[in-house]
Amino acid sequence: MAKRPTPQAPRRLPTALFAALAAVVVLGGLGVALTRGSDAALTTVSVRDLFTAIGQDPAPTVLDVREPDEYAAGHVEGALLMPLARTVEMALAADLPKDEPVYVFCRSGNRSLQAAQALVAAGYEDVRNVDGGIIAWTGAGLPVVR
Repeated sequence: MAKRPTPQAPRRLPTALFAALAAVVVLGGLGVALTRGSDAALTTVSVRDLFTAIGQDPAPTVLDVREPDEYAAGHVEGALLMPLARTVEMALAADLPKDEPVYVFCRSGNRSLQAAQALVAAGYEDVRNVDGGIIAWTGAGLPVVR
């Protein structure tokens, strides 16, 4: 009589690894929805887009979410300093209109994306993250105020 193989339990991912992978998928999808949806409140724009917008009348609201020493070293003309840790609090205190464009700027685009997402969560309807931040701005030869 032939011997039957012993059934083996299927290999499973450890619970923590599975939870981490699920979080990456969910949060990654949320980021795509926030930045690429047709009616999304958050979009990403280039430094050239911001430069063009600043030349319009009226000029848009530009928030610089870097720290005060970074801002003092060089910033976009007319940008309001609202460091990342307090961006939403300061925007609400300044009574920035929630239905008008708000451009968010930092050193490289990382902190500005975090601040932009927080502004969207606070009800701002047209938030524009400036890709590349001051690094891209100065790299494009655009003017800074010191």
